[in-house]
Amino acid sequence: MNRRLLLTSIAAVAATPVLAQTNAAPALSATRDKHIKDTLTIGSLSLMLSRIALPRINNSQLKQFAQFEIAEQETVADVLNAIKTNAAPSGSVATPSDAEVMKNLDEAGKAAVEKMRGLRAGVEFDREYHRQEVEGHQKLLEIQEAYLKAPDDLDETNAAKLARGMIKEHLALLADMQKLG
Repeated sequence: MNRRLLLTSIAAVAATPVLAQTNAAPALSATRDKHIKDTLTIGSLSLMLSRIALPRINNSQLKQFAQFEIAEQETVADVLNAIKTNAAPSGSVATPSDAEVMKNLDEAGKAAVEKMRGLRAGVEFDREYHRQEVEGHQKLLEIQEAYLKAPDDLDETNAAKLARGMIKEHLALLADMQKLG
């Protein structure tokens, strides 16, 4: 009996460092850190602009786009933050507050948010939101493609591949909306 207790204790002590490392935040390569930071910066701008735009948009297709964009950017941010912090697996998506989203923005992003907040609902507002989303999605595509040229982490690579596909789809949708007027 004591031998079993001794063996169990030794196994538990031996496993403790492994268990402790499992939840520790990983040391990210410069490439991974840049990919996550850049994606969160531009993705957070898209999220914030979409939140501002949703109640003001007149065009029904653009309104639906904003709804999808909010859900997508909240999910992408949750996934990238989980990768960055080595979070425990979770089936739910953490919805960041506007204040949390704003912390990810650079000065240009903050200026774009203030510009959108200052516009009244109408055709000009819809055009500006559309323009911002096209520009942001082009930047997001560049970020994903740059990382995928020299990927160094399986989870982050898979997230970048999925993001790239969604971004291309969104750019096609935005182009179709532009053709419709």
